Amino acid sequence: MRVLFLNTSDSKGGAAIAAKRLMDTLRKEGIDVSMIVRDKATDDPAVIKIRSSKWMNKIRFMYERLGIFIHNGFNRENLFAVSQANTGVDISRYNEVKRADIIHIHWINQGFLSLKDVQRLVAIGKPIVWTMHDMWPCTGICHHARDCVSFMSQCGGCFFLQSKKERDLSTAVFQKKQQWIFFEENITMVGCSQWLARKAKISALTKNHRVVSIPNPIDIQQFKSYSDKENCRRRLGLPEHKQLILFGAANVTDKRKGIYYLIDAINRLLVVDPCLAEKMGIVAFGEAKAEFVNLVKIPVYPLGYVFDVSQIVALYNAIDVFVTSSLEENLPNTIMEAMACGVPCVGFRIGGIPEMIDHKENGYIAAYKDADDLAAGIDWMLNKADRDELSRNARRKVEENYSEAVVAKQYIQLYQRLLR
Repeated sequence: MRVLFLNTSDSKGGAAIAAKRLMDTLRKEGIDVSMIVRDKATDDPAVIKIRSSKWMNKIRFMYERLGIFIHNGFNRENLFAVSQANTGVDISRYNEVKRADIIHIHWINQGFLSLKDVQRLVAIGKPIVWTMHDMWPCTGICHHARDCVSFMSQCGGCFFLQSKKERDLSTAVFQKKQQWIFFEENITMVGCSQWLARKAKISALTKNHRVVSIPNPIDIQQFKSYSDKENCRRRLGLPEHKQLILFGAANVTDKRKGIYYLIDAINRLLVVDPCLAEKMGIVAFGEAKAEFVNLVKIPVYPLGYVFDVSQIVALYNAIDVFVTSSLEENLPNTIMEAMACGVPCVGFRIGGIPEMIDHKENGYIAAYKDADDLAAGIDWMLNKADRDELSRNARRKVEENYSEAVVAKQYIQLYQRLLR
């Protein structure tokens, strides 16, 4: 069985990390998997970079963003919250495509594949598996629809474009997906979370296709708990005797990451007990701008971007609790990684997070956009809960639901059904 993965990158972004982990997982089970990408960073020979220059890739990327910029009234707001897939590379004649038994699409935006390019792949007639890492495949242009339900019938009047028109760019892209791609029957949609699968089942684009839910995998031999927290802290230059909260994102001040809810929650805890400023600290990975550091009233220890897996595992083992205040999520790799390392997590009730965190069993689920409840969750985890029990439960949840063997079995069974 030969499976071809398609993803914009093999390493940058949550979808790329998840797709590459799944690729490696399936190869361990004897499946012949290769991946075509626009941006290649790993040295894996099974990852093939498209035959296109760096400059042409940049031009395609800018061309797609320019169209969105114009439709948004020359406003940069929400510029990356939507994609129109109006430009890309035709890979339908690549030998890897011809040899594949199954074409497995992942995240293909920002100038990698256009809708026309996807149409050409679908027209070949081979089974298509499309793993949804966000809502874009089942909406017109948005990656997360928030409270909007237009995708259930037809997109239009898109709030991301600040549009009042019944028919706008979101309508045009929605109709192209409908007419060019989803009229075919050889597409199976996979939601990484049950939440995302439910969205696909009610979308006018995908509701008539097979929709299943299969989570992303994680290597539980790599991501695991260490007994020596103090040594991990010394290795990373972190204080040994503080209660440390981990928070991170590619850009921690991105509004979608809800950082101001976390800041508000910390400040509310300090009102109750000002001494916490001496006892607690936030470890931030990713781009922690001065704006964030200056607003938090407890010490912040910025680590920047962490790419080395051993360093990432040491980081999880160095902290006491992982907090995500994200307002838009599917199935966060960070929560899965933390839980695999036995670190309990706090997050809002949004997307696939409640599927991962079992409230007060392996973490804490806070009411959406409720800084008071987020503060209560942090306080409960650090000062009231049985952290050893939470840690054991978190690890068990990952072993039973997200380990490589568990996820590989589900995908292999799906592939086998499609090839019968």
